[in-house]
Amino acid sequence: MAARQRTFFDDDPHDETATRGRDPGAGTPVSPQRIDDAARDLATALDPLVHLGTSSWSFPGWTGLVYAPRDGKPESERRLARAGLAAYAAHPLFRTVSVDRTFHAPLEAAEFARYAAAVPDGFRFVVKAPAAFTDPLVRRPGSGMAARDNPSFLDAAGAAATFVQPALAGLGTTAGPLVFQFPPLGRRLIADVPRLVARIAAFVAVLPRGPLYSVEVRDPELVCPAFAESLADAGAVPCLAVHARMPPVEAQAAAFGLDRPSASRPLVARWNLHAGRGYEEAKADYFPFNRLVEEDEPSRLALARHAARTAAAGGAVFITINNKAEGSAPLSVAKLATAIVALG
Repeated sequence: MAARQRTFFDDDPHDETATRGRDPGAGTPVSPQRIDDAARDLATALDPLVHLGTSSWSFPGWTGLVYAPRDGKPESERRLARAGLAAYAAHPLFRTVSVDRTFHAPLEAAEFARYAAAVPDGFRFVVKAPAAFTDPLVRRPGSGMAARDNPSFLDAAGAAATFVQPALAGLGTTAGPLVFQFPPLGRRLIADVPRLVARIAAFVAVLPRGPLYSVEVRDPELVCPAFAESLADAGAVPCLAVHARMPPVEAQAAAFGLDRPSASRPLVARWNLHAGRGYEEAKADYFPFNRLVEEDEPSRLALARHAARTAAAGGAVFITINNKAEGSAPLSVAKLATAIVALG
């Protein structure tokens, strides 16, 4: 029997929601891997305004990189999902993490508060907004195909009530960028880019003021100065999306005007997928995510340049990295930190 595919209202079994079933290690903390002096020195040299981290934290393949083994074996994905965040945040290079489970379903404030209690001062969460507000279509369970138009698409009141307010109430000072990731939006919407840009900006403009909002897209047509300007007017920033569907980092940065750093404009980037790769293909080839399989030096150096420039101008930097970017997000973080420090 074929496995049921997820809709955007389902949990992702490979992220931090994988908590079902009996947990044989319940009640014992996950231990962080011992960090060598070189990594600590690198973290000390990295500007405090620069927040680097990964997409989620529940990967057993990171044993020896982030997590210490328990009884000589890697912790389970379930154990890491439930109890691994504190050990993750103990790594001096990890100053942020992307909470991706919220893309599939909202969280209560109490769950956000549990996350906030597990991290040190200075740590910031990047949180993805539910796709219920950014996908124009409702998908059929079991196929992912479009079923009908989504009535909650760009529903700012719903997004505020079920996502923004619980996130801010629970995370408090640990709240970083709230990222609204829009999937490929289809020919009907992309046919009128100015109108689409205006609709997205109007949606962001009426969200509660206070948090840093960032908008990530998967349509190259939206990578343009008008989109960045409209987001700025609405109180948001574009998110650099390092993804096979999107233009290179430098092209996005130029179109969004990010080559002119400003202390008032943070940099938000999500290094998601290696160029030329499909998600499932990269996942299969890179598993178990404990080594760099295909390094992407152009993307790394471009991100490092913009991070160093933004921090030098007094702006905050938030960059999260997926295992599907190069093979192992923790190792990519270390390489990127090294590149940023070298440019500082």
